[in-house]
Amino acid sequence: MFKKQDKNQARQKRHLRVRNHISGTAEKPRLNVFRSLSNIYAQVIDDVNGVTLAAASTQDKDFNGYGGNIEAAKVIGATVAKRALEKGITEVVFDRGGYVYHGRVAALADAAREAGLKF
Repeated sequence: MFKKQDKNQARQKRHLRVRNHISGTAEKPRLNVFRSLSNIYAQVIDDVNGVTLAAASTQDKDFNGYGGNIEAAKVIGATVAKRALEKGITEVVFDRGGYVYHGRVAALADAAREAGLKF
């Protein structure tokens, strides 16, 4: 019998493979993206010290609406970029979290770039 492939497990393997090559520092932290069916989350992380420097998600109290679409990803991308710029972070390394750079992940990245983050 064939065992059905677990998509989330395959994504986690891809994410670990990518994380072997990229890491965030205090000067150039990592912009991590996680998406679920109904929400999207973004964090700016300093991996050397193990600290989250800025974060935004559709679970925040100031976000209204459905979080599982491209419009929500654009809002979260702009919000996390604004919060990072307030803390003096201008350059980041983008970590797509094992997801395909398409749809909500790409929309979040483009919105963060338009808001002023460089990657």
